[in-house]
Amino acid sequence: MLLLLVAVPGALAQGSATSGQSTPSQSSESANTSQNPPASAVAPAPASDNKPAEPKAELTSKDTTTTFKIRVNLVQVKTIVRDSNGKLVKDLKREDFEVYDQGKLQVITNFAVETAESRKKRIEEAAKTQQDTEESGKEMALPERFVALMFDDIHLQMQDAMTVKNAAKKLIDSMAPTDRIGIFTTSEELKQDFTSDKEALEKALNQVVPRPKMGKVNSSTNCPDVTYYMSDQYVNKSDPTVLPIVTQETLQCMFQGDPRYLQQAQTMAVSALQQELVAGDADNNYTYRALEDVLRRLAQMPGERVLALASPGFLLATQYLDEAGIIDRANRVGVVINAVDARGLYAPDILGDISQPNTDTPQTAAQKQQFRSAEQTEDAFVLSDLAYGTGGTFFQNSNDLAGGLDRAGGTPEVMYVLGFSPSNQKMDGKYHTIKVVITDKRKYSVQARRGYYAPRKMNDPGEQAKAEIQEAVFSQDEIQELPLDLQTQYFRTGDTSAHLSVVSKIDVKGMHFRKSDGRNYDDLTVATVVFDENGNFVTGGEKILEMRLLDKTYERMSHTGLVMKSSFDLKPGKYMVRQVIRDSEGAQMAAKSGSVVIPE
Repeated sequence: MLLLLVAVPGALAQGSATSGQSTPSQSSESANTSQNPPASAVAPAPASDNKPAEPKAELTSKDTTTTFKIRVNLVQVKTIVRDSNGKLVKDLKREDFEVYDQGKLQVITNFAVETAESRKKRIEEAAKTQQDTEESGKEMALPERFVALMFDDIHLQMQDAMTVKNAAKKLIDSMAPTDRIGIFTTSEELKQDFTSDKEALEKALNQVVPRPKMGKVNSSTNCPDVTYYMSDQYVNKSDPTVLPIVTQETLQCMFQGDPRYLQQAQTMAVSALQQELVAGDADNNYTYRALEDVLRRLAQMPGERVLALASPGFLLATQYLDEAGIIDRANRVGVVINAVDARGLYAPDILGDISQPNTDTPQTAAQKQQFRSAEQTEDAFVLSDLAYGTGGTFFQNSNDLAGGLDRAGGTPEVMYVLGFSPSNQKMDGKYHTIKVVITDKRKYSVQARRGYYAPRKMNDPGEQAKAEIQEAVFSQDEIQELPLDLQTQYFRTGDTSAHLSVVSKIDVKGMHFRKSDGRNYDDLTVATVVFDENGNFVTGGEKILEMRLLDKTYERMSHTGLVMKSSFDLKPGKYMVRQVIRDSEGAQMAAKSGSVVIPE
């Protein structure tokens, strides 16, 4: 990243610094006015006995960490409100909401309404950051919302897979310009990374089929007919009714009911139950690991993050810690999980899988039907836990899977953004529960995050500042505690290369300088990151600008502002530029996004 620092218009004096990245290339410079001593990224040499001491530079830039004050983070809660018919409520105001943190009422300091019009305005504003070029007018819709459309192909049945795939096509067709969708499966045998290319998404969608990892024990003969639920009940829950039933079926289907082989039948029954439990646990472990992988991928995306899980559900058995781990990981990285029961509207299938031989006997049929009904009911519990534990929605008992997937992954027409700064917040890194309430007690359903992790106080304030900056970089929220103006422009350097300049201007009147020794002290950390049109990190850099301004220089800057120029070498393409600036004395931040289109 080439960082050029300009106090006021005038002659520029080049300093030196480098960043260490090679492709795209990065470097750094600093500059000041001709009326003042030139800034330098290299500290002045100590004075000798025969030479007067050189004046201290007023502006220097460097890579090392400086000291920052701790800043109280603003917690933002994106909220969707629906009436009793499931329709979005569009006319609410700040006073219609209450937000509770750990049961304590908070003051809503920020309130915004996200609509299609507001998103369009952001696109237009971001496009204005690109200065006129010969290709001006080619606007880019900045990626703001990343949806991981995840199919549980380990547990899906073929008939459910076909229905949910058709519903997903409608979601893809209706995706907004600012949406990026990725397609993933729990078997991890199919991955389509985040993109706005509808053709690529539909091609991946067509490849979604059931892919069980372990499969059912004795699937060819179904003798004995043992399910994961029955195995869990016998091995983990010590249900005394399971083994006699499986033994009876084994005796009938393997030994034609001959009582002389009862002991052998029981041994085979125990073995089948244990094998089915191992297979079911393994399938669930694959599912949880795949969910973790998708959450890691989502955490790298700069914007709102949603995991839309289409699954028939699966039994929790003893893996509660895995489920809790998924919920915890999602909450830590700000991912909402919306779940859709891929079975749609269904009645419990008490006769079992009709594609396999039925081994029920007159003595076991009634109890087996109870097992099947209980299993199909409990399969949905994990989906509701994942959704409600992350502030998402759970769509079930409906054949309108297209509507369910649209609710799970589509861009809501109206979303309310509530912001508050937690009062008396302890920086202990602990989880805080959030509750959003509609004040007049109307029968509305509220979808919002269930909590957040308070920042942990770090021994090194510089590390704390880095964490805050990183959080802001991977968000789409504009922060305007420091007035920041951003512009982008590119210059051709070859047939397949260009030089991108990011010019930002800060109004220093809003900064809290510390006065000492006749100078005005403050340090700015400037983080500039370039993402491609699908939100993937391309390059970026971070510099610290040390400001030790004389009163005369501060007075000039108060009128002209501080101008910074960051530069990157890039290939042709569409890029999103995200810049975050933070000062040390006031712990104030600015964050803004821009766009640039570099044509082939």
